[in-house]
Amino acid sequence: MEKKEKILVTSALPYANGPIHLGHIAGAYLNADIYVRYQRLKQRDVVFICGTDEHGAAITLLADKLGKHPKEIVDYYYKDHKETFEKFGISFDIFSRTTEPVHYETSQEFFLSLYNKSYLNERTIKQLYCPNDKRFLPDRYVEGTCPHCGNPGARGDQCEKCGKWIDPLSLKEPRCMICGTTPEVRETTHLYLDLRKFQDRLRAWLDTKTHWKDNVRNFCYGWLNEGLEERAVTRDLDWGVPVPLKGYEGKVLYVWIDAPIGYISATKKWAEQIGDPERWRHYWQDEATKLVHFIGKDNIVFHAIVWPAVLMAQDHYILPFDIPANEFLNIEGRKISTSKNYAIWVREYLEKFPPDPMRYVIASTMPENKDSDFSWRDFQTRVNAELADILGNFINRTLTFVRKNYDGRVPERHELTEDDRRMLALIEAWPQKVGEALEAYEIRKATRTFMDLAREANKYFNDAEPWRTFKEDRLRCDTALNISLQLCKALAVIMSPFLPFSAQKLWQMLNLDGDVERQHWDTTGAEPLQPGHQLGKPEILFRKYDDDVIEEEIQKLERIARQIEGEPVSVDEPKDAKSEEKTVAQEDLISIDDFGKVQLRVARVESAQKVEGADRLLQLQIDLGGEKRQIIAGIAQHYSPEEMVGKQIIVVANLKPAKIRGLESQGMLLAATDDSGKLCVLVPEKDMQPGAKVR
Repeated sequence: MEKKEKILVTSALPYANGPIHLGHIAGAYLNADIYVRYQRLKQRDVVFICGTDEHGAAITLLADKLGKHPKEIVDYYYKDHKETFEKFGISFDIFSRTTEPVHYETSQEFFLSLYNKSYLNERTIKQLYCPNDKRFLPDRYVEGTCPHCGNPGARGDQCEKCGKWIDPLSLKEPRCMICGTTPEVRETTHLYLDLRKFQDRLRAWLDTKTHWKDNVRNFCYGWLNEGLEERAVTRDLDWGVPVPLKGYEGKVLYVWIDAPIGYISATKKWAEQIGDPERWRHYWQDEATKLVHFIGKDNIVFHAIVWPAVLMAQDHYILPFDIPANEFLNIEGRKISTSKNYAIWVREYLEKFPPDPMRYVIASTMPENKDSDFSWRDFQTRVNAELADILGNFINRTLTFVRKNYDGRVPERHELTEDDRRMLALIEAWPQKVGEALEAYEIRKATRTFMDLAREANKYFNDAEPWRTFKEDRLRCDTALNISLQLCKALAVIMSPFLPFSAQKLWQMLNLDGDVERQHWDTTGAEPLQPGHQLGKPEILFRKYDDDVIEEEIQKLERIARQIEGEPVSVDEPKDAKSEEKTVAQEDLISIDDFGKVQLRVARVESAQKVEGADRLLQLQIDLGGEKRQIIAGIAQHYSPEEMVGKQIIVVANLKPAKIRGLESQGMLLAATDDSGKLCVLVPEKDMQPGAKVR
């Protein structure tokens, strides 16, 4: 009897400040779900934990911008995330949240343990303060120029361009993200975790992790070699877990220490829900438990250095067994940018497509050791050529043939040929082949291996030629179809972690009892289907996608990309000859009040030049009626700089400034495009005074 192993799996807690996109799925959720579904099929004791991360400056910043309370924001996104994950088939045992009372209680217990054991040091520090908003500014409330790489849009905690952590005080030209005021430097008091006290223990522990991914180990050793420093555990915010110390009223725990404790508080919540409140200890305080954190590479330092240090400081808590961090997923050759809406939002995807095709494509291209790229053309190819033409085709041909010629009943198995025995051997061996890859978190390899069995099955069906042997050698046909149906059953089990919805549908088409996800990975597929067993009605498992469906998704992303580059895009710009033509009545309507918020002004172009390294962009200096501004416009393929100088144009004057190729654009000019793609800048009919309002 196989010894059961307790496995505790977590996926990084997503911030409750925006919807889930494809990069999230590829980074920490689909890989974890496939691994967990496999472990359940192995009949192991596995618990899958996640929840929303609902504290931190990113959430209060959004709330301030929208004029809402942070609780309104996190309530909305908790529901949104939970529903999105469920519809995509991410099978958490619990999806909790860090605003649960049990989380506040657990976080404060951890904090007090660190404080009482003298791992926290008090420091009076200088911090940026907004005199206009009358409050200290958390790092994400500050924006400026990165002191390391010169990125003009760096946040006060980290530069997205170079990836380095930043002290907000080191930012050049800092400004408050809410009101734009230049902040002052004032003194405040905070507590810091002294990571230096864990340096040797962390290195000794890391030395034992020879099975970890190289990217994770190398990243950790880089930090240890540089020497660990203190890191703040409190901050000046009014939203978060309150610091449970006298003299620290009005301060909260820093979200980086609060969030991973959410794994523990969520497990406690799960234990309460199953009616065994102390069961969480069986996982977090039992050395026999394998704790696996699925994260993206941007979370390595917190999960592989800082979080283990916090756990080391507690009593009787296990440390992570593995941290299979993934790299990043790009979209159509570009980095995902949520702030610029350049992403594939999972909820929007699910409004048009079923979950399994995307699960398969992402599993096939998982960014396990380096960044990978998603493209809609690759999606189309993999779905049409692999899911539909290989896996779906074999299943449909087998079930349809049996329904037509055997009244939908499993035929007898007679004398076996060498090819028959080879296929039965593959059915026995394939779970182990796929399982070995999954145990090593090699999702791409496991996906390819599972599909290889479908390829073998397709070839077997073709070579068996049942359409011929049904008339010429009935016993041979019976056997080949019996084994083909056995392959269908094996595929249903093996594909279940990757394609759970399709696997269950196939299980029902085979008219088998129970749910496929509750079968046994090693034995169920090989258990013979009984002759005479009545099958269900065959259905198409995977539909193919035509070019026009895919082209619509490509064009959607290209329009966003052109907007990022500063090129005007018409809302009714044609996609292609087959695409849907939308009328004004079909578009989302806005009120006159909404339109009234847009300030259109006449401006005169005083100078123009091409933006270096950008074929489409012109850098325009404009006069907006006594106010000089700079606009970066994507019109260089239609207008030369000389043509634009002196021209009067119409601009959106109250558009938030944007960085385009490192240059600030302080507005947007209006232009139109025709069906051929020709662009025309909109100009007043007669000469107008710069700054004149367009009504």
